[in-house]
Order: sequence, then C-alpha cells, then structure tokens
Amino acid sequence: MAAFEYLALDRKGRKRKGVLEADNERHLRQLLRDKGMTPLEIKQGKERTRHTFFSPSINVKDRALLTRQLATLIDAGLPIEEAITGVAQQASKQKLRSMLLSIRSKVLEGHSLAKALESYPKAFPVLFRASVEAGEQSGHLQQVLTRLADYTERQRATAQKIQMAMMYPIILTLVAIGIVSFLLGSVMPDIVSVFDKQGAALPPITEFMLSLSYGVTHYGQLILVVFVLTAIVYKWLMTKQTASNLKDRLVLRILGLRKWVVVAQITRYISTLAMLSSSGVALVDAMKIAAQVVDNSKMQQQLTAAMMKVQEGGSLGNALDETTLLPPMMLQLIKSGERSGELDSMLARAAHQQEEESHAWMTTLVGLFEPLMLLVMGGVVMMIVMAILLPIMNMNQLLN
Repeated sequence: MAAFEYLALDRKGRKRKGVLEADNERHLRQLLRDKGMTPLEIKQGKERTRHTFFSPSINVKDRALLTRQLATLIDAGLPIEEAITGVAQQASKQKLRSMLLSIRSKVLEGHSLAKALESYPKAFPVLFRASVEAGEQSGHLQQVLTRLADYTERQRATAQKIQMAMMYPIILTLVAIGIVSFLLGSVMPDIVSVFDKQGAALPPITEFMLSLSYGVTHYGQLILVVFVLTAIVYKWLMTKQTASNLKDRLVLRILGLRKWVVVAQITRYISTLAMLSSSGVALVDAMKIAAQVVDNSKMQQQLTAAMMKVQEGGSLGNALDETTLLPPMMLQLIKSGERSGELDSMLARAAHQQEEESHAWMTTLVGLFEPLMLLVMGGVVMMIVMAILLPIMNMNQLLN
C-alpha cells in the first residue's frame, strides 16, 4: 500500500486535508466516500532520496517524540509496520504523517526499517539510521530506539540551555547598541552644537565623539548595508571547502576560542560514540559516524586519523590520546574501560563527565560576559557624558 495526500469535502462542505494509505487512487476514493467525504484532489506522496536537495526534515523535538513512541509500541509487542502506523496516527503534522506512512510502505515491501529511513536523510541522519540498523541486526531494536530517544532529548536539552544562557547577553548587547546609537545620533549633536556656535574650543574627547556621531548619523545606513553584505559574503565563502577549512584552522589557533570549540565538539563526539557503541555498532563504524557530527574540519581529520589507527589494530585510548583533543581524565576512563572490558560503560561515563564540563564552561563564559558588557556600556556612556560635560566646565572657567 502507498501513502496518498488528499483534499476532500466533508458532509458540511468544508475542505479537509489528510494522508491515507491505499492500494491505488481508486481505492482511496472509495475509502473517502465510505467516510462521507467527496475527493477533490489526490496525489501520491513523493518519495525522497538522499540526493534530493529539498528532502523533508523534522525538528529534534518531533524526532525524539516519534522515536520514544515507536520504542514503546515495539516493546508492547507490535510488529514494526503496526507500530509505525500507530505513531503516524498520533502525529499532528501532515508532513510527518505522510513521511511515516511512506516508511511503513517500504517496510511492507520487505525493506528493513533502517533502509526505509534512508529515503529521508535530513529527517533521520546517519547516526540515527546506523543505530537502528544495529538494533535490527542484534534483535534489540526497542532498547536502541529508547537510547536514541534519550540521546536526542539530551541534545535538545543542551541546545535549549545554551539558547537560554545566551538570551540575556544578546538582549543586553542589543540594548547597549541601541542606547549608544541614540546618544550619538540624537542627543549629543544637539547639546554640543550650542557650545560650537559660541566659537569655544572643544576638548579632544568631544571632537572625537562628534566625529563618531557624524559617522553614525550620516553613514549609519551605509554601515548597515556593508555589514549585511559582509555577512552574506561570509556565508557564501563558508560553502567553499577551502575557505571553511581555513576558518576552522584559524579558530583552533585562537587561544581563548580554541578551548570553547574543542570542549563543545568533543562533547558531541564522545556522546555520539558512547550511544552508538552501547547500541551495538562496531567501534570503527561508530568512530566514523561520530566524526561526522563534528563541525570543525581540522578536528574531524584528527578523529578520522584516530579511527584509521583503531582499524589497523590500535588501541582506542592511544589513538584518541594522539589527537591531543581529549582531556586526561576522559582518556583515563577510556583506557580503563578497554583494559577491563567495560568500554561501553566507561564511554557513557566519559560522555556524562564531558557534558557536565561543557555546561560548566558555558555557565562561566556567560557569567563573565554579563559584567563585561556592563563595563563596556558604562565606559561608552561615561565617554559621552564627559564629552558633554567638559565643554560646560571650560565655559564656566572662561566666564569666571
């Protein structure tokens, strides 16, 4: 059976959209008539391939929810195709429902669930598909789906924490820029012009702030256009492999930024490696997939080189040690897990430790950023106030 999208009129004459499974269009029309609906438009859901640029995607929240529901239904003893049907019936979005019914059709045709998920690479990334395949091969699909749901929810929670932590600094920065722009563009020229008309000599700081104010009022729009064009050019350059690699190398050479980038990327790498390894994915394959979730190309090359050494028979701990990316405590946990034969549990412990360190590092950065912005904003406002007050003080001296 295939999934069809339809537009029909109900008994009250209202238009209804939806997705149904049917053998063909004729069968679907009969199903709609049995429900008292008059079909207006019917089209079969288009199957997407991994090469399709406009392949549909779903957000992290929806993916975590459907994974949790699928794991629950499979654990209850339902066959995969019935479990997918149950999840599709609970889906509130038509796009998601159509996607799930298309996946169910492929499963009914004899494909594995992992193979059926390949039709939607943006919705179910390689990490997700590899874990599902390992679960199907090992016969523990329900446990693997539960781990995937836990992993996805942790990633979403981490992203939300970062967004919430950055919200206040961003608002503070925008307010500071707005206040300074208003003072330079409106307040300061009107006040200082009074003293300028008297022919009094202005202090250097006042002259500087007047020049800055002139630039904001007369070239503000041009500066904004240049900024937007620069952002567009930068985004275009990042689509080029050479420019992207150069940026990644430069980022790792900046002392203060390097630690933040390494902590964030290694947290993602170790968490992914731990989840894949505990799901039954072979270590070399797990390292290969985990390296793909790292955004920095330079770090990705180092981790891929470590994967090659493990493939040649080397130790995971020694291979990761040579990358100089992992902290000593994490390396000790991994080496201890290899010696004791409990690598999966030690990887999970190392991932948890790295996540805690990442959260602590983010909290520290945000905590430092807030007073720093207050100091910068206070310093700029003080300069503007001094630029206004100094001419007044000079004029009082002249009058005396």
